Amino acid sequence: MPTVVADLDIESLPSSLLGLGTYRGALILLRLRGVPFGQVWLPAVDGQVDLSGLKDQAAELIDPAVWQRIVRAELETPASGGCAALADVTVAVCTRDRPLALEGCLTALGRLDAQGHELLVVDNCPADDHTREVVSKFTNVRYVREPRPGLNHARNRALREARRSIVAFTDDDTTPDPAWLRSLVINFDDPRVMCVTGLTMPSELETEAQELFERYSSMARGFTRVVYDSTTLSPALGGRVGVGANMAVRRGLVDDIGPFDPALDCGTGTRSGGDNEYFTRILCAGYRIVYEPAALSWHCHRASRAEVRDVMYGYGRGVYAAWTRSLLIDRELTVVRAAVGWLSRVQGPGLVRALLRRPATMPLDLLAAQLVGCASGPFAYLSSRRAANLTTGVSDG
Repeated sequence: MPTVVADLDIESLPSSLLGLGTYRGALILLRLRGVPFGQVWLPAVDGQVDLSGLKDQAAELIDPAVWQRIVRAELETPASGGCAALADVTVAVCTRDRPLALEGCLTALGRLDAQGHELLVVDNCPADDHTREVVSKFTNVRYVREPRPGLNHARNRALREARRSIVAFTDDDTTPDPAWLRSLVINFDDPRVMCVTGLTMPSELETEAQELFERYSSMARGFTRVVYDSTTLSPALGGRVGVGANMAVRRGLVDDIGPFDPALDCGTGTRSGGDNEYFTRILCAGYRIVYEPAALSWHCHRASRAEVRDVMYGYGRGVYAAWTRSLLIDRELTVVRAAVGWLSRVQGPGLVRALLRRPATMPLDLLAAQLVGCASGPFAYLSSRRAANLTTGVSDG
């Protein structure tokens, strides 16, 4: 039975959610004056979810920092106080043969409450002209075709094509919130910040597979704004700061730490890991990354168990491929500790619990797929480098 996803502000809560039919419950994103601050899972009884006690429950979730974000959003605009102007931002959508999803994403970007930015679509090794046709329906959207397959090739093309100093990336299967871009960009007022990531929530939980993905591999990183650097987080654990489907970087960063590694992520044998590895490189270079939960985007998870199993395999492969890259290219020895720690403290105990069928444990088939992916990651990276004709360092000219 599915779970309904609701988006509610506690200052205007209804007494209940009605007419839910076969939904067994609700995942509720909670906001205060538009700012996300928490989430709750509530059961449905006879087609409705009782919200009468939600205000008291929500009050316990509100972090004092939420009020700071509210005040900052109201008093400080991206064009003031040293913050980067929105007119200096390129929003880049990297896409490959998903025209329907792209149309929904571009429609959402048209509803952003901040304007003046550039909007760029990078069409990665398309099989036909359907993506170009979708883009032609929208005004002020620039279309670029990148013939080399691979998400990181598309990201690097976006960085080269962008006419602004900050590039905000979103995927074609996401729906950015109206305040998404403004909330990302406002964090670049600190010159030491080279990257900002945001909160990514599920747009729907209509299948068991989508629910499993959200429970065991959520893209969300919590509701507290965090400033990361190498003194507060091991660079090898860069994946904790956010996801590539919801991030912004300074375009000039390429001149300092290089481009995204084209041997990593979707469209290559490594399957994923391109964002994780770039976060690691940013932290290793001594810069800061901000996780900003006010920068909200909604992601459409894969709907079938087979698809989620494949995603978990790809995630495992990508993480270990990224760590292999960090070790071989950057000589980042902390990745060895991270890999051993993940296996001994997370995956190993998780496998034991799954075999014993303990409650609240990742299903065995998903965990097994992830472990197999992890084991194949180092070999996948080496093979992907050869396929990309990379010998030393990273090049994506």
